[in-house]
Formats: sequence, structure tokens, C-alpha cells
Amino acid sequence: MRAVAAALLVTMPMAMAQPALAPAKIPNLPALGGTESQDLSPLMERKIGEEIMRDIRRDRDYLDDGPILEYMNNFGNVLVDARPGARGEAKYDYFFFVVRDPQLNAFALPGGFIAVHSALLLAAQNESELASVLGHEIGHVVQRHIARSIGQQKQDALIPLAAMILAALASRQGGDAAMGVFLGGQGLTIQRQLNFGRDAEREADRIGFQIMGEAGFDTSGMVAFFQQMQNATRAYSDLVPAWLLTHPLTTERIADIQARIREAPYKQRQDSLDFFLVRSRARVLQDQTSSGYNEAKLFFQSQMQQDSWQQKAAGQYGMAFLSMKQGDAVAAQSWLDKALATVNAPPPSGVFGASPRSKAETIFAATSIEIKLAQPDNKEMLAKAAQEAAAAHLKYPLSRGIAHQYGEAMLAAGKLDEAANYLRDQAQLYREDIEVYDLLAQVYAKQGKLALQHIALAESYNLQGGLMAALDQLTYARKAPDASFYDQSLIDAREREWQARRREEMGDKGKKDMADSRPAFKAEFKSGSENKGMSGNPFDRYNDMFNQSTNPFDRLRKQSDGDITSPGLMVR
Repeated sequence: MRAVAAALLVTMPMAMAQPALAPAKIPNLPALGGTESQDLSPLMERKIGEEIMRDIRRDRDYLDDGPILEYMNNFGNVLVDARPGARGEAKYDYFFFVVRDPQLNAFALPGGFIAVHSALLLAAQNESELASVLGHEIGHVVQRHIARSIGQQKQDALIPLAAMILAALASRQGGDAAMGVFLGGQGLTIQRQLNFGRDAEREADRIGFQIMGEAGFDTSGMVAFFQQMQNATRAYSDLVPAWLLTHPLTTERIADIQARIREAPYKQRQDSLDFFLVRSRARVLQDQTSSGYNEAKLFFQSQMQQDSWQQKAAGQYGMAFLSMKQGDAVAAQSWLDKALATVNAPPPSGVFGASPRSKAETIFAATSIEIKLAQPDNKEMLAKAAQEAAAAHLKYPLSRGIAHQYGEAMLAAGKLDEAANYLRDQAQLYREDIEVYDLLAQVYAKQGKLALQHIALAESYNLQGGLMAALDQLTYARKAPDASFYDQSLIDAREREWQARRREEMGDKGKKDMADSRPAFKAEFKSGSENKGMSGNPFDRYNDMFNQSTNPFDRLRKQSDGDITSPGLMVR
């Protein structure tokens, strides 16, 4: 035992002497190809992120709203594309989404999945502030902080092991010597993890600053929003010592960005109308209780009194979306027409040289169709929805939200054969589009094609991570009286494929080993009792961190600013 302890004590100072995180290479992104790839490969990162996303998409706090998702991904990918190499060696297909949460926060999952809390989207005053947050999270993904933190934890594993051996030796002397040695080792491990988190935050700040600048955004938006977040979290931060925070919004971080701003050329960027309209939708979806709707209504009424045409149009649009959610389609269409009139109105007299106004045509078209589809008993409106959706799909072929609406409108209007043909083509083009398979299953159900209905549902469940439910649907499809020879062949092929994958997953020990060795991932691979919430003691979050929850967002929220082991989720 003494020999092992001596060997570990020799190893410990060497590990401790290594810097927690190498500084970013400015102005170019460093090419990180080394030990982190051995600990967690880019493909494994993506696989883990996809598994977490399957849980998130099923949760009620996931804002599965077409216009919001489309805006966030178009906006986020502008930032990603502004920096060559940002997608990494695995060529990550980034996915940006919004979750319903009243706290100012954002987080990056493994593999390029980046989330923004709805409260943060509402708090951002302009697109440059939003770009500062997304750029920061992209920085975490680009720098592979998750994989690198795992490598750091492997080094740290030697420290508590050495401390345990020394504690066993000290226990012969009696007293509190053994406990002191053991706690000292634990404290050193925790401190090293905290240091890694703080260094990763500073590095993500710098990379995010470069990305948003190269994308043409006003870099001063980063400081403005950091200060806003600092004020919002001041009440909690005052309760916890600064040295215990992994992600403190310190004056040092803000001063570092301010110094960089002084050296960068000033850029002014006009915000798109889409930004304001998406925020109006998020405000309505943030709290769908009667009191929440009343607060949103008061906000929109105040917003319409402002001089800015964008703010006025956003208030009118918000009233349209709110009226539709409350079941008043007539008022919704009236407010939408007012918002369109505000956008299309000529600039005030005496204003010359004004830049062209962004029209947010896709969002207005989608909302007009949405209002008509919200009247299922009005056949005339459903027919108009199908016509508008067909025209919008031709005009905006890349809009996935409108593509879904087109299929939904044909289904609602009773154009079942056209809908089936269209959705089958969409399923071939977008094989991982869950909503297409759901709509296709509805079409087949109305056509009475039971085998095809169950096959479509099986594909949907498989994409959502419900492999057993997908196999059950294949069993129902096989027993359907209208199952053709071709259907049976397809069922056999999919069943063999999914059964093989299920056997592989059941026999895959790597996932269990990863969950055992990296506490941050345990919450993602296991489920248990519901989250009991936060107590008044800020340190209780450390004690409750491993209480598992069936709600993925309860689990994500546990990876908060004070977490001492958070390699799985880089949370602000």
C-alpha cells in the first residue's frame, strides 16, 4: 500500500503542474487533435447529444414551434458559417432550439446541440446580444470542452485514490487525521474541476467574440448582455463564494471583452424583423396560463405605443398570435393584417436614405396559414389554408415549418391522396423528420391503410428513441389485413435492423462505463424520482445533483452555475 501511495504521490504533482486548459490561439481557432479524441470521439459526442435530444423533444418545455426553430437555426448557422472549421472534424450539423424556462441561461450539449432559455431570448434587446450568447456556446463546442474535461477528470481520478490510500495509512494513528487527508484530496479534485470550468468559460468568451465579429455583429453586445446576466444572477452569486462558481460572470471576464472591443472596428447591424416577431411568439408560449396571457397582452399593448415600426409591428403580431391561442381567429386575422400594414407602410416623411425594411415574409405566411388551420370546422378557411400553403411552399421551398403546414393543410382539407404523395416524397428527402412521419400516419389512418399507418408510426417512434414502441408498431403492421407483400418485406427489413441495434445497445458496456466514470452523464442515461427543486441553501444543489428525474429539463437544470462536475453540459 505504501508503494502504491508513493507512486501516486509522484504522479499527483505532475498532473497538478499541467495547466487546466491551454489558452486559445488568437485570432485562429486552435486545432485540437489529441488526448480528448481518445477520451470522447466527435462521433461519440454526437451520439450522446442525439440521445439527450430524444428526451428533450418529448418534454413539454421544449418549444416545438416552427417559426422559432427556423429563426434560431438560420441565425445560429450564420454564426457557425462565419468561421471556417467551426463544424470540426466530424462536420457537426448544429441544431439550435429554445426551452421554456424563466432563468437567463443557455447551454451546449455534446455534438453541436445548443439551447437558449426562453427568458434569455426575451431579455436580448437586439440580435448582437443574442449572437454573443450563441457565439459563446458555439465556442464550447468548437473547443471540445466536454471531451477535454473528461480527460481532465481522468487525471483527477488519481488524486482521490491517493488520498484514500493515505487516509488508510493515517487511520492507524487515530483521531481525525484520516478524515482530514481524505477531504483534502476531495477538495483538491473539486478545485481542479472548478479551475477547468472557469478557464473554459474565458476561452469560450474569446472564441465567441471572434465568431460574432466575423459574422458582422456588434461585438459590444457581448458586454451589454453579460452585464445584464450578471445583474440577473447577482442575488444567487452573493450567496456562494466566488471560488465555488464554475461559470462566474466576473468583472475580469467583462473587462477582457471590453479590452478586445476597443481594438476591434465598430460595426453597426440592423436587426431583422424576424427577431422581434419570434420574441413575440416566445412571450406568448413562455407562460400559457390565463395570468401569463394577460401579462403578454399588457406588454404588447405597451409595445404598440412605441415609435419604432419594428416594435409596433411586433406588438400587433403578438396580439395576433395571442388571439389565435385564445381561440379568437377573427381577432387574430385582424391583428395580423394590422401588423402587415405597419411593415409595408412607407417611411415617415422627411426620412431619406433609410435601409430597406426586412419583411419577415416567411413568418407572416406561416402565421396566416396557422390561423386558418386553427378553425377545423370552417371548410372554407381550411381550403384557403391549403391554397396559401401550396403557394408558400413554392415560394419558400427551404422552410421546414411551411413544408409541414402544407402537408397539414392538405390533410385538414381532405386532399388525402395529394397529401400522401407529398409526404412520402418529404420522407424520402428528410429521413429524420419526425413530423413528416406523424402526418403521414394521420393520412394513412384517414385512408384506412392500417399497415402503412403503423409503419409510419414505427418510423416516428424510432426517430424519437422509442425503439421498443417502434418494434411494437411493426408487429401491428405485420398483422394488419391490408399488409401487402412489399409491406411485409419492408417490415422484415426494418425489424431485423432495429433488433440488431437493440441487441447492440443492450450489449454495449461503454455507455454504462461512461455513466459510472462521469457523473454528469448519469442523469442523462438513468431515470428515477422527480426533481425536488431548489432549497433555500445554495449548497443543497450539490447534495441533490444525482437525484435522477424523468423530466430531461429538470436534469439539465441541475447542471447549473454552481455544479462542480459538469462536463456533459456546458451551462451558463
